[in-house]
Amino acid sequence: MRNDFKYFAVISTLVTALVGYFLWQPFLWLFVLIAPLVIVGIYDMYQTKHAIMRTFPLVGRGRYWMEWLRPKIYQYFVESDIDGRPFNRTERSIVYQRAKKDVDTTPFGTQLNVYEEGYEWMNHSIVAKNFDELEQNPRVLIGGPDCKQPYSASVFNVSAMSFGSLSTNAILALNAGAKIGGFAHNTGEGGISPHHLTEGGDLIYQIGTGYFGSRTKDGKFSPENFSKTAANPSVKMIEIKLSQGAKPGHGGILPAKKNTPEIAAIRGVEPYTDVLSPPFHSAFSTPIELCQFIGQLRQLSDGKPIGFKLCVGHKSEFLAICKAMVKTGIKPDFISVDGGEGGTGAAPLEFSNFVGMPFKEALAFVHDALLGFDLRKDIKIITAGKVTSGFHLFRAMALGADACYSARAMMMALGCIQALDCNRNSCPTGVATQDPELVKGLVVTDKKVRVAQYHKATVHAFVELLGAAGLSSANQIRRSMVNRRVTVSDVKRYDELYPYLKKGCLLNEEMIPEKWKPYMNEATAESFIKSFEDLTA
Repeated sequence: MRNDFKYFAVISTLVTALVGYFLWQPFLWLFVLIAPLVIVGIYDMYQTKHAIMRTFPLVGRGRYWMEWLRPKIYQYFVESDIDGRPFNRTERSIVYQRAKKDVDTTPFGTQLNVYEEGYEWMNHSIVAKNFDELEQNPRVLIGGPDCKQPYSASVFNVSAMSFGSLSTNAILALNAGAKIGGFAHNTGEGGISPHHLTEGGDLIYQIGTGYFGSRTKDGKFSPENFSKTAANPSVKMIEIKLSQGAKPGHGGILPAKKNTPEIAAIRGVEPYTDVLSPPFHSAFSTPIELCQFIGQLRQLSDGKPIGFKLCVGHKSEFLAICKAMVKTGIKPDFISVDGGEGGTGAAPLEFSNFVGMPFKEALAFVHDALLGFDLRKDIKIITAGKVTSGFHLFRAMALGADACYSARAMMMALGCIQALDCNRNSCPTGVATQDPELVKGLVVTDKKVRVAQYHKATVHAFVELLGAAGLSSANQIRRSMVNRRVTVSDVKRYDELYPYLKKGCLLNEEMIPEKWKPYMNEATAESFIKSFEDLTA
């Protein structure tokens, strides 16, 4: 790293110079060879564009040489953008190009196998609209009838990533980018740190099962501490985290190596210990109590938008929440739907790969359930699940979203190279580490601009897609506008794959669709676990 290079530069330069001068003249030629390397390494240490080179002077250049040498045919044709695969090079290229304000066009047309199962596309219109005719910074007003301080949110925002999981400089750059671009930054369940407030970007304060920032000494919810935290002007919305896509049914994990004294003080825990959040909340235990908790937070925050985030598991449990909303009359202002493919810095393998409903099915289900209970008009939906491009925004809104979150793409805009060292505290780009030497590599003044540029270019692409579809606003997007190849010879529209429910049909016993009846019968506003009691009866 940087210190290692300093020792190398000083020692190698002195040794070769002294040996060459006093003992053996040919060593002067070695000095001539080493000196340029030292100069290049010093340049690497103090440049601000590339975190890898800044943290690993001279040696770090190897990464960029390999990237330059990588065959384009492998980058674009072998790794295609089809669901079910890891974040691929095509997706990374989109983020990096936009973050760096590089050329955002490609030659030679379609670079994906359009006949591969899973390929998706949207319908365009002969009467497409010009970009200048459309709202170029589309926003969504979040706040139901009981909300006193509705928030106008961007359609694309920073997903939940805690300080602790991410470094100081990563949090500063994300928040500063949000400030520049006018979008929201979700704090993650780790609470609000001073670094979230320094740059003045809009915050969505997330409350997890550990209640960090709103907890008592024994880890319970504290109304007094919550009121103080929620009163901050930077806090625009509050999100109750029920579960997350990367490890649904499992509490948050902060490895001991990353739990520094600063982070421990913010969270109210012991430093250098594993911070394992409980799998479920202690502030409520039934759907009705959840609704009452939402009402309590709305009152304590003086009417700021209150919502909850979940990865859908048992369908009956979400329907139970809907029944509780109807029964109590208390509704969230927004619901965040996280897909089972969601990312994280640390999660058990089985939870990452085999637990939780994928975002498409979950998003369509939540939208349809709210529509079936006639609740949709008062509740906005935010979604997340490998959202990186304008088409991903369009696709999510076709399924029912009003706005989207992104975590991985925003991390890539910061310089993340997917080294997969998030849980080891050794992230080489300084994004997901608490090692001071590694964090120095991430220069906030450079990366905040990249985050803002990536957001702006992606929203721009989304608006262009609206125009291409002949639409005037995102509210006009429908499922029928997106197609998916389900087999080599069979294509279906989204409204065929995810048929809409009729508005209010779940409020009338006779109108409930057959496929929904088992889940509706299991759901009760008084308990989350009636479904298990029925199964064992």
